[in-house]
Amino acid sequence: MLVRSQPAGATVYVDDQEIGMTPVSVEFTYYGTRKIQLIRDGYETLTVKQAFSPPWYQFPVMEFISETLSPWEHRDEHVLDFQMEPQQILPADRLLERAQELRTNASYGFSPALPQATMQPSPTAVPGSIDPGSYPTPPAVLPLPATP
Repeated sequence: MLVRSQPAGATVYVDDQEIGMTPVSVEFTYYGTRKIQLIRDGYETLTVKQAFSPPWYQFPVMEFISETLSPWEHRDEHVLDFQMEPQQILPADRLLERAQELRTNASYGFSPALPQATMQPSPTAVPGSIDPGSYPTPPAVLPLPATP
């Protein structure tokens, strides 16, 4: 598996294990969904769930034929190219506003939504338990404490 990024020089993690800086190549060991994360100063962290499907010669009967009867070597190479976005610098007033929102929500027991998260019902939810949507909504913004 070859991982490249634009710009080059991003640190690459595959399934939370560092493999090096782009462009980097690592031996491909299994198929399925892998978590690939690229980190570089000055750019937004990029996290991707990448699915890898086995090629035709990895299926049970074909695997036997390709490994014992085929005179050719089969290689399954994956090249992943990523475009990284420059990091967005928030103005100080927007940053303070977001911090105040988090403080207000925390005082009411709400946790912040995760970026790109999807809400799904818990498989262990007990019928008749409290619905998170039944909590009262917090006030939009509380005044900042006075500074001495």
